[in-house]
Amino acid sequence: MKKNRNLWSKNLWLLAGIMLLGACSNEEDEAAPLDIPPTDAVITTAELQISDESEMISEEVGTIAEDLYSADQIMALSNATYRSDYLPDCVEITTVLTDTAREKTIDFGEGCELRNGNVLSGTIVMSYARDMSMAQVTITVDLQDFTFNDVAVEGGISIVRMRSNPNGNPQAVANANFDATWPDGETASFSGTRTREWIEGFGNGFWRDNVFLITGNRTFVSKAGNTFTKEITSPLRRELSCRFIVSGVLEISRFDNTASLDFGDGSCDAKGILTKPDGTMEEVFLRRFLNN
Repeated sequence: MKKNRNLWSKNLWLLAGIMLLGACSNEEDEAAPLDIPPTDAVITTAELQISDESEMISEEVGTIAEDLYSADQIMALSNATYRSDYLPDCVEITTVLTDTAREKTIDFGEGCELRNGNVLSGTIVMSYARDMSMAQVTITVDLQDFTFNDVAVEGGISIVRMRSNPNGNPQAVANANFDATWPDGETASFSGTRTREWIEGFGNGFWRDNVFLITGNRTFVSKAGNTFTKEITSPLRRELSCRFIVSGVLEISRFDNTASLDFGDGSCDAKGILTKPDGTMEEVFLRRFLNN
């Protein structure tokens, strides 16, 4: 009987040890990072939409800054009156001059709809050298209480603006760093450098025929903490008459997996083709704030 009791006691201790090890294993599993995607899933559709919306926020802010700088430069160099029609009348622009610099405050009030349909509020503050004859200038851009289609955005851009690149076109190299919060609580941060070549429509004052080609890379961090690197492998084409990128290819990578997003053949729509690492393709809708 004593031998049986000793055996029973040993079994109890063994069972308790197994349960303890199991609990420790569960704790380790819970603490382990979850950001390990299957081989065919680099980015979810929801993350892709947030990522693409963040790109358009940075693109819109950069476009506004470059449009206003270009207007100042054209007037200064031509000694003639010039005004771009890209910004609507609901935008209030204030310019302060110092001995060496110009500072502009672009106030969108509590909500101002741009001609392409995007609605902005708050202010953009930009500054650059007063000497408009410089072949290259740095433009600093900061956001204050700023929203883009109800997305609250903080941060800014440093733009190195070249009056004429080797192709004879204006070019801007923009280093952006933003944090954004969507109305549903989704958050993201995005940073990186993009080069925008102004290939059509420069200097005529009519915004609808302005076209840019965009190259470069960027890092995007989702609310879940997932980090993606994005590299443009075929230049993205931005036509200001459309609120979307109309063509070009973007590669999106996480860990050792890479997917590519093709923005299409030039049609103005919010759709793209996502090619996954295994080669399968899926049509995706890139805007949550628009109806499908």
